[in-house]
Amino acid sequence: MAVKSDLRRQFLNQRQSLDPDRWQQHSHRICQHLRHCNRFQQAHTILAYWSFRREPDLSSLWTLPKRWGLPRCVDKTLVWHRWSLGQALAQDRYGIWSPQADAPQIPGPQGVDLMLVPALACDRRGYRLGYGGGFYDRLLGDEAWQRVTTLGIIFADSLVDTLPHDSWDCPLDGVCTEAGVEWYGSPAT
Repeated sequence: MAVKSDLRRQFLNQRQSLDPDRWQQHSHRICQHLRHCNRFQQAHTILAYWSFRREPDLSSLWTLPKRWGLPRCVDKTLVWHRWSLGQALAQDRYGIWSPQADAPQIPGPQGVDLMLVPALACDRRGYRLGYGGGFYDRLLGDEAWQRVTTLGIIFADSLVDTLPHDSWDCPLDGVCTEAGVEWYGSPAT
């Protein structure tokens, strides 16, 4: 099996080579599947991300009546901030658009119903391949955050049967692609 660094390069190149129109079409389908997902519909507070390096674009969801949270990388930690369409974002040291440091924080998992997790790839056991910084694994490794439902957001060609994983990697509850939503080890809703 390929090592994670080789897989990261492969899946990132694959995603970045996606035609812009197709990227937008696939992103739109992902958002449609999310809109029809019971867990998404019932969620009040959703943690998400701003698309980076051609990750699926979730911007069509921002107008929905949800309480949105976006992350900001602080040292080796993800700090979540409340965010709504129109509020300022700034690029962080990684080039990711993030809320301003003084934006209201979401202090912890209390009241968070769903986390939409970006990834380069996911497997059908829920393991994800990220960029290698470990931000999400550190967060999800914290017992307090483990009750939050997690859904990986990727394109279907990045969903594989198995990925290499380490002992600290935390599997997600499911994955959403332009083909639909799959849940692993939890009721399909």
